[in-house]
Amino acid sequence: QVQLVESGGGLVQPGGSLRLSCAASRSIFSINTMGWYRQAPGKERELVATITRGGSTNYADSVKGRFTLSRDIAKNTVYLQMNSLKPEDTAIYYCAGDLNWGRIVAGLNEYWGQGIQVTVLS
Repeated sequence: QVQLVESGGGLVQPGGSLRLSCAASRSIFSINTMGWYRQAPGKERELVATITRGGSTNYADSVKGRFTLSRDIAKNTVYLQMNSLKPEDTAIYYCAGDLNWGRIVAGLNEYWGQGIQVTVLS
């Protein structure tokens, strides 16, 4: 069983930045694909970004150019750098992992973090 633990959330002013971290209990290289989801109150869960074993990244249109997903394989950690934050970015952010990229895209991934709150003041 893989555990994913998020950190780095909090409260920020519009235009500000936060960096979320997701530490995995085993090699993220072996997990293959990692990503971040978010869910705002009253809204459906949204896939924010993914990164494959090969390092390819994909982003939701709503965050392109503002968010950057990266990883430190030695630390078994992925990061989501969030810049130019907007009130509509307010949500609980969940780290996700799976052997299969398609399952993460479908929200059917095997591994989930517990979620962390990001609040951008309006």
